[in-house]
Amino acid sequence: MVADLTARGYLDDEAFARHWVAARAARGYGPARLRAELRARGVAPALVDAALRGALEDGELERARAVARRRLPALQRGDRVRTASRLRDHLLRRGYAAAVVARVVRECVGPPVEDESR
Repeated sequence: MVADLTARGYLDDEAFARHWVAARAARGYGPARLRAELRARGVAPALVDAALRGALEDGELERARAVARRRLPALQRGDRVRTASRLRDHLLRRGYAAAVVARVVRECVGPPVEDESR
């Protein structure tokens, strides 16, 4: 049964991984979250890595910036510290690397409060 479905092209983990990454990345999800979602669905690590390499060529930083630009207006109701914290949490939940998140938050909101006194 499984061999027959695979032979007919109905069971193709590689195609599934490529489609999943393309669809979810378009919705603003980062590589860490995409990797975790595919692994949870039983896709082999090599196929996950290949799908991520192929679909996220434009760069994690640019995708994180785009997500931040879309989300920032809803977060700017409070003070700057709270806005930065909420934006950071949002990007981390989306699956972006901590270094990328820190850079994007700094670009969008400014340096942390303790850096302003210098």
